[in-house]
Amino acid sequence: MPNGLIAEDSLRPHPEGLALKLTIPWYRSLWLSSVSTLRVTVDGTEIPAGDLAFELAGRRYAVAELPQQSETLWFLQQHPLLVVRLDQPAALGEAHAIEIFGELRLPYMQIAPGEDGGPGLYVPNIVRQSLTLTVTETDAAPLATTSDVAPPPPAAADDPFQLGLTLYSASAEFRAGWYDFDGLLDRVAELGIGPGIEIVASQVLPTYPVVSDEFVVQWRAAFDRHGFDASSFGANLDMGRRRDRDMTPDEEFAFSERLFQGAKKLGFPLVRIQSAKPELLRRLLPVAETLELKLAYEIHAPMGPNSPEIMKVRDVYADLDSPLLGFVADFSSTMHAMSPTLLRAVRRAGLDDEAVERLQQIWATDASMRERQQEFIGYLQGRDFDPGRLGAFAHLAFNMHGHVDPREWADIMPQILHVHAKFYDIDEDGQEPAIDYPELVRVFVEGGYRGYWSSEWEGHAFAELGEVDPLLLVRRQHDLIRRSMRAVAGARV
Repeated sequence: MPNGLIAEDSLRPHPEGLALKLTIPWYRSLWLSSVSTLRVTVDGTEIPAGDLAFELAGRRYAVAELPQQSETLWFLQQHPLLVVRLDQPAALGEAHAIEIFGELRLPYMQIAPGEDGGPGLYVPNIVRQSLTLTVTETDAAPLATTSDVAPPPPAAADDPFQLGLTLYSASAEFRAGWYDFDGLLDRVAELGIGPGIEIVASQVLPTYPVVSDEFVVQWRAAFDRHGFDASSFGANLDMGRRRDRDMTPDEEFAFSERLFQGAKKLGFPLVRIQSAKPELLRRLLPVAETLELKLAYEIHAPMGPNSPEIMKVRDVYADLDSPLLGFVADFSSTMHAMSPTLLRAVRRAGLDDEAVERLQQIWATDASMRERQQEFIGYLQGRDFDPGRLGAFAHLAFNMHGHVDPREWADIMPQILHVHAKFYDIDEDGQEPAIDYPELVRVFVEGGYRGYWSSEWEGHAFAELGEVDPLLLVRRQHDLIRRSMRAVAGARV
């Protein structure tokens, strides 16, 4: 999913000049307060800030007003207009050179908390695009999908794991509006994927963080129609929702409690939590007990079960001593190679064979994530290659791809409550070329795990929209997992 605010169909006519139909440059909904900067150049002329207006859901904002809008959600499927005032309105069919610069911050990705009541430091998201666009009133056509897929083999009574997916796997297509919520679930059912359905709340709830009664009705109707099960509810903690300060402990608790209540309304047994702060967990545990919810902290690349950061969480769990606390195992932590999808992306961004080989060599070392990032950036600079040409890839290559030994999951197996079966590619042989699924299946079967494996295709972070059909890939990954499960079972007979 390219990190863009505009696409080929974004340039629209407008009586004041022209308008750009914006797409949120992220895979989750964000508060308007996340937007720091928007600048536009049309045909080489930078537009004054006073001649830009941001229109969302029938309301108009000056760009300078956006950082104060901490109560207004930019929902993932919304496409607000950035209105550009010009002396002469643009006409249909005209071509214009458009440059856009956007700077956002991700309010749930805190780098460092604020001091003395001030705001903390958050991961930025920088967007720079230069496109020649034609004025249109027509949206781009969605991906043509195929239904000519053989049904999956039926689940067997002795299969150790149940299968499902997180709807996050179709992030780019959902963001683009190629699916509405019902259409996405219909496509999942059509391909025989399931029965477990996992969601990221900030991605699919139009009224995030609230689960509305209308959404509950829609959810239950789809589940009744297809026989799905709710597996995991992904919760974020938007500590940086306000620009002037971080959330207070009371606000963190109230925000999390509201999400827990929403998870219960939708019938989820488990919430994927983002924070393992001891005091917050102490306050939330009674809520979880009342709602009968398990809480699972995600272990994601570049960390593994025994990383220092995760050992601290394990210590907190030992202190709280509750059977409701556990982990989500994300297989991005345990990769043996870099994904071909990422390598294709960096080649498109300009890396030659030598640089791609060097990237993989640096990735495979045992240095810390930050050290590997800095070594690679230094290598690029030494070749007079601007790392900015890679966008976020110079960093994502290391913090989204971990190389911990898969056998380390056995060290915490009794505390693994849910699995993100992360993957990026399925090759011609039906294997994930960067993640050893047969070995992971063996480790989890022998470790006694019996919960959901929720497929999570994250190739959208690197692939172009429409490059592949992610749900077809999920279906192929399910076939791989089933083969691996049954091979292990056969070997144990």
